[in-house]
Amino acid sequence: MKHISFILIALFALNACDEKPKEQKQDLVINYPDTKKVDTVTNYFGTEVKDPYRWLEDDRSEETMSWVKDQNKTTQNYLQNIPYREELKERLSKLWNYEKVGSPYKEGDFTYYSKNDGLQDQYVIYRYKTGEDPSTAQVFLDPNTFTEDGTISLGGMSFSEDGKTLAYAISEGGSDWRKILVMNAETKEIVEDTLKDIKFSGMSWLKNEGFYYSSYDKPKGSELSAKTDQHKLYYHKLGTSQKDDKLVFGGTAAEKHRYISGSVTEDGNYLFMYPRISTSGNKLMMKDLNKPNSNFVTILDNADSDTYLIDNVGDKLFFVTNLDAPNKKIVTVEASNPSPENWVDFIAETENVLSPSTGGGFFFAEYMVDAVSKVMQYDYDGKLIREVELPGVGSVGGFGAKKKDTELYYSFTNYVTPGSIYKYDIKNGTSEIYVKPEIDFNPEDYESQQVFYKSKDGTKVPMIITHKKGLELNGKNPTILYGYGGFNISLTPSFSITNAVWMEQGGIYAVPNLRGGGEYGKEWHDAGTQLKKQNVFDDFIAAAEYLIDNNYTSSEYLAIRGGSNGGLLVGATMTQRPELMKVALPAVGVLDMLRYHTFTSGAGWAYDYGTSEDNQDMFKYLKGYSPVHNVKEGVKYPATMVTTGDHDDRVVPAHSFKFAAELQTKQTGNNPTLIRIETDAGHGAGTPVSKTIEQYADIFGFTLYNMGFEVLPTSTKEKVKG
Repeated sequence: MKHISFILIALFALNACDEKPKEQKQDLVINYPDTKKVDTVTNYFGTEVKDPYRWLEDDRSEETMSWVKDQNKTTQNYLQNIPYREELKERLSKLWNYEKVGSPYKEGDFTYYSKNDGLQDQYVIYRYKTGEDPSTAQVFLDPNTFTEDGTISLGGMSFSEDGKTLAYAISEGGSDWRKILVMNAETKEIVEDTLKDIKFSGMSWLKNEGFYYSSYDKPKGSELSAKTDQHKLYYHKLGTSQKDDKLVFGGTAAEKHRYISGSVTEDGNYLFMYPRISTSGNKLMMKDLNKPNSNFVTILDNADSDTYLIDNVGDKLFFVTNLDAPNKKIVTVEASNPSPENWVDFIAETENVLSPSTGGGFFFAEYMVDAVSKVMQYDYDGKLIREVELPGVGSVGGFGAKKKDTELYYSFTNYVTPGSIYKYDIKNGTSEIYVKPEIDFNPEDYESQQVFYKSKDGTKVPMIITHKKGLELNGKNPTILYGYGGFNISLTPSFSITNAVWMEQGGIYAVPNLRGGGEYGKEWHDAGTQLKKQNVFDDFIAAAEYLIDNNYTSSEYLAIRGGSNGGLLVGATMTQRPELMKVALPAVGVLDMLRYHTFTSGAGWAYDYGTSEDNQDMFKYLKGYSPVHNVKEGVKYPATMVTTGDHDDRVVPAHSFKFAAELQTKQTGNNPTLIRIETDAGHGAGTPVSKTIEQYADIFGFTLYNMGFEVLPTSTKEKVKG
């Protein structure tokens, strides 16, 4: 199993774009709420930096809550003028309303899977007796019953070795803080008191006795914004109170580990622990669980690589690592002497990035080839058995199972293919369709094309452009350019209901694979970090210029969008090149680069960003692109709708609050600069379907409206000429 260390039917009515869009939005007078300024100044290496909206960082103050309420009222007053807002919501709801099924997996005597009937806010967990007809499946766990408004979501599940006990985590209001409940899987009764105040944690069982989990001490002040940087690994023994849980590692003053995870091998013989200082790189430690009083053995005492155990056969260990292998490889070593000098290559590094898994006594080596999946099957002697024949060009997920299993399930998708589940015969290497969604969408009406363009410094960057077939390249097509570019995260092709609705309107959806991501390994990631972060923005700007130069769109019809680190990408791009796009959509963005590390787990992002406290050069570099600090008077910024959640405790909403306040104060011209703050919502995970549909109706409505569309592009209604 993979180690876990956590975004079309008819041709576009071209005559809709034959005339210059009527800018009806300029007729709307927006009365932005007053945002007071305070005389807050911080001195960085002799440079004084004003921070007039720092008071918005206090998420518990009445002033901040009143500001949020006023901003949402202003935004909703604007959005209600969009004539097709409800039409978009109806179409999103209709397309969303189809049955979605997850890959099955076996635990104990049962086979489990997740399913959403269509518009349920949260997926439901079903199960049936393994070997019986799947049609006999019954509801096992329904998160929709946790609360009436769907804002409590399932945050993870883990079964004991025999499958008779389940530990599952829940998230309230989208927060990263979790509670863990323990259930008798046979009777579905809760058997213990709820474990509380748990964050960034898996649940790894030691046979049937208990499980390991990770958390921080509950912070003083606001748990949604206060800094958390001392992670700890605990062991919870069944039948005992949380206060008696054993601290396994962490919490010492000598060295801070911001993230610590622990996982037990499938045979229950070893505990592996992965202390991290940042989001990239980990130390590696091992404990022999057959020797209760044994100490941890340190295998790697530095965080210079990403290394984890993928499997073991007795005392033979298999590690996945990028140590001296930027694209990753698998090595073997004996548990008796596991240090790196004894490692032997098992599956060697290639020119493509490796992401392996195991199942049924085989290794499945998934490679990214220009962001597209390729899977090779190996036995435990390292012999290549076959290349797995995939259903098409796109992304696969899964290829994980227990050693005793004879079959596994994997998913396949791309930008025009809704995710389908395939059943794979591990021995014979044959696939058959298991679940194919019945959706009101015809992939044959759409096409995806991968192009390569040059960034500012000449670096070749791939981008996949998706739209209706037969689209006229006239420079007038509404286009969303989506990007991320950070944290070694790869953007691979996947179907999205929301993007399908966008493309139905004649829209183009373009995704470049920017530096900072993981598409080409550690070197590609590192080329977009710290003092090289501008490369990411340059790659994104070059993608926009490619789309414009090749007449896919023009600045009047271009929107840029991204979330989290991608929100930073949008904020930096729109402040550096405000004339390049018509609409900017930064979501849950990291936008104050001088203070990001002072909130919740932000200090753990320093590998990618550096911090303003590191040194003078790093401070100046961060200040040079920090979106909050680069909004200037007298500049016409694109129409902007910042989006965030009031319970986002990963990228605290103060980032978005301060950026919106700067834009509203300094914007020149009539382009709106709004902020939409979702209540009882966090960074994105677990957001109820109903809220997601409303969000995207507003986002797409805002985007098209500010591109000048008076009715939807595919509407048969007569268009009012400007």
